[in-house]
Amino acid sequence: MRGKDIRLERIMNRNTRKTIIVPMDHGVSLGPLEGLIEFPDAVNAVAEGGANAVLGHIGLSLYGHRQRGHDVGLIMHLSASTAIGPDPNEKVLVNSVTNAIKMGADAVSIHVNIGADSEAQMLADLGRVSIECMEWGMPLLAMMYPRGKNIKDEHAVEHVRLAARVAAELGVDIVKTNYTGDPDTFREVTRGCPVPVVVAGGSKTDDIITLELIEGAMEGGAAGISIGRNAFQHPDPAQFVRACALIVHEGKSAHEALEILKGV
Repeated sequence: MRGKDIRLERIMNRNTRKTIIVPMDHGVSLGPLEGLIEFPDAVNAVAEGGANAVLGHIGLSLYGHRQRGHDVGLIMHLSASTAIGPDPNEKVLVNSVTNAIKMGADAVSIHVNIGADSEAQMLADLGRVSIECMEWGMPLLAMMYPRGKNIKDEHAVEHVRLAARVAAELGVDIVKTNYTGDPDTFREVTRGCPVPVVVAGGSKTDDIITLELIEGAMEGGAAGISIGRNAFQHPDPAQFVRACALIVHEGKSAHEALEILKGV
């Protein structure tokens, strides 16, 4: 398992043990989003701002390798679906742990929707990938979301804490999941999960809303953030990531980070 420890240091801040991950896997589900048209530029910008890792599919490794700029960890995503498929909640494996190793990844990730019609197969895939990651010493991040016809509120604490715990029980190293809306309820999620939990950023929104979400999540015990569109679609991605880092790594408030973001 020593390999996991070494690789985790490449995707987390060694001093704070927190992380800022910028997912860039949206192209498979949504197509060429603004901000991800040119992979190298997108990666360079968030790396300059201090992101600890970027996350994406095979294409990110093939077309996003920059040969310049700041170093940043690479998390390779193994599962996918498209927004126009019969069931977008059904994630299927499209890559393998061994291939991710060959392509230079520091970690791999997998997406599971708890409550979806295809939950059983996604859990089977998660278990199989987790065991393979243990064999190869590869860190595993699981994106765990409560989604399905019986889920009325994807941010409800009883659903989010179950999703996070399932991932830990199956052997993952980092869990990514939804914010529950306030620090107290999110603390139920982090206390009930014995591995680090990072919070998802969700859809593109105002800076202060995102920064306050980060502040609340960190107060609730989060180990960091995994924020995509609010970072790579920002007018100044590097400065936005710097503002996030003030909260995640330095314990600043959302309003202090906003002042930095606005250049006050």
